[in-house]
Amino acid sequence: MKEYIEERAVAIANYIIDHNATVRQTAKRFGISKSTVHKDVTDRLTHINPGLASQARVVLDVNKSERHIRGGMATREKYQHRLAICSKEDE
Repeated sequence: MKEYIEERAVAIANYIIDHNATVRQTAKRFGISKSTVHKDVTDRLTHINPGLASQARVVLDVNKSERHIRGGMATREKYQHRLAICSKEDE
Protein backbone atom coordinates (compact mmCIF):
# COMPACT_ATOMS: atom_id res chain seq x y z
CA MET A 1 0.00 0.00 0.00
CA LYS A 2 1.27 3.45 -0.85
CA GLU A 3 2.50 5.59 2.02
CA TYR A 4 0.13 8.51 1.38
CA ILE A 5 -2.87 6.15 1.63
CA GLU A 6 -1.65 4.84 4.97
CA GLU A 7 -1.13 8.40 6.24
CA ARG A 8 -4.59 9.40 5.01
CA ALA A 9 -6.21 6.41 6.73
CA VAL A 10 -4.58 7.32 10.05
CA ALA A 11 -5.50 11.00 9.64
CA ILE A 12 -9.11 10.08 8.85
CA ALA A 13 -9.38 7.83 11.91
CA ASN A 14 -7.91 10.51 14.16
CA TYR A 15 -10.35 13.09 12.76
CA ILE A 16 -13.32 10.79 13.32
CA ILE A 17 -12.27 10.08 16.90
CA ASP A 18 -11.34 13.67 17.81
CA HIS A 19 -14.44 15.30 16.29
CA ASN A 20 -16.94 12.45 16.72
CA ALA A 21 -17.48 12.91 12.99
CA THR A 22 -19.73 11.03 10.63
CA VAL A 23 -18.52 9.44 7.40
CA ARG A 24 -20.17 12.25 5.44
CA GLN A 25 -18.50 15.00 7.52
CA THR A 26 -15.13 13.29 7.23
CA ALA A 27 -15.45 12.85 3.47
CA LYS A 28 -16.28 16.53 3.05
CA ARG A 29 -13.37 17.59 5.28
CA PHE A 30 -10.81 15.49 3.38
CA GLY A 31 -12.31 16.01 -0.09
CA ILE A 32 -12.81 12.30 -0.74
CA SER A 33 -15.82 10.04 -1.21
CA LYS A 34 -17.76 8.39 1.59
CA SER A 35 -16.75 5.03 0.13
CA THR A 36 -13.08 5.92 0.47
CA VAL A 37 -13.55 6.98 4.10
CA HIS A 38 -15.31 3.72 4.86
CA LYS A 39 -12.69 1.62 3.05
CA ASP A 40 -9.82 3.42 4.78
CA VAL A 41 -11.29 2.93 8.25
CA THR A 42 -12.66 -0.59 7.93
CA ASP A 43 -10.14 -2.31 5.65
CA ARG A 44 -6.87 -0.44 5.31
CA LEU A 45 -6.55 0.82 8.85
CA THR A 46 -7.04 -2.65 10.38
CA HIS A 47 -3.74 -3.68 8.75
CA ILE A 48 -1.93 -0.47 9.68
CA ASN A 49 -3.12 0.19 13.24
CA PRO A 50 -5.80 -2.19 14.58
CA GLY A 51 -6.24 -0.28 17.85
CA LEU A 52 -6.93 2.99 16.10
CA ALA A 53 -9.27 1.20 13.69
CA SER A 54 -11.35 -0.21 16.53
CA GLN A 55 -11.62 3.23 18.20
CA ALA A 56 -12.81 4.81 14.95
CA ARG A 57 -15.21 1.90 14.38
CA VAL A 58 -16.86 2.56 17.75
CA VAL A 59 -17.54 6.18 16.79
CA LEU A 60 -18.87 5.19 13.37
CA ASP A 61 -21.14 2.54 14.89
CA VAL A 62 -22.63 5.07 17.31
CA ASN A 63 -23.18 7.53 14.46
CA LYS A 64 -24.81 4.83 12.38
CA SER A 65 -27.18 3.88 15.19
CA GLU A 66 -28.21 7.54 15.60
CA ARG A 67 -28.58 8.48 11.94
CA HIS A 68 -32.35 7.90 11.80
CA ILE A 69 -32.77 10.35 14.67
CA ARG A 70 -30.66 13.02 12.95
CA GLY A 71 -32.61 12.52 9.74
CA GLY A 72 -35.91 12.96 11.55
CA MET A 73 -34.67 16.11 13.25
CA ALA A 74 -33.54 17.57 9.92
CA THR A 75 -36.94 16.87 8.38
CA ARG A 76 -38.70 18.44 11.36
CA GLU A 77 -36.58 21.59 11.12
CA LYS A 78 -37.24 21.80 7.39
CA TYR A 79 -41.00 21.80 7.85
CA GLN A 80 -40.88 24.17 10.83
CA HIS A 81 -38.90 26.60 8.70
CA ARG A 82 -41.45 26.31 5.88
CA LEU A 83 -44.31 26.85 8.35
CA ALA A 84 -42.62 29.98 9.71
CA ILE A 85 -42.22 31.39 6.20
CA CYS A 86 -45.87 30.68 5.35
CA SER A 87 -46.99 32.33 8.61
CA LYS A 88 -45.04 35.49 7.80
CA GLU A 89 -46.60 35.64 4.33
CA ASP A 90 -50.12 35.46 5.79
CA GLU A 91 -49.57 38.49 8.04
